[in-house]
Amino acid sequence: MGDVIAFILCLALFLVGLFLLGLADTLPAWQGLVFFAGIVCVALSFGIPVHALGHSEQR
Repeated sequence: MGDVIAFILCLALFLVGLFLLGLADTLPAWQGLVFFAGIVCVALSFGIPVHALGHSEQR
């Protein structure tokens, strides 16, 4: 059940990151900061499952 919750949170983080990337182009100010926040959100959405949740293989 924990993996499902982590997947939903990471998917939401990814979608927020994509939204921020698109929003940065339309803002009159703070474009760089919003774009950077979008990149961070997308990177975290990929990094959390890889590093925090570990491998799916059983050793």
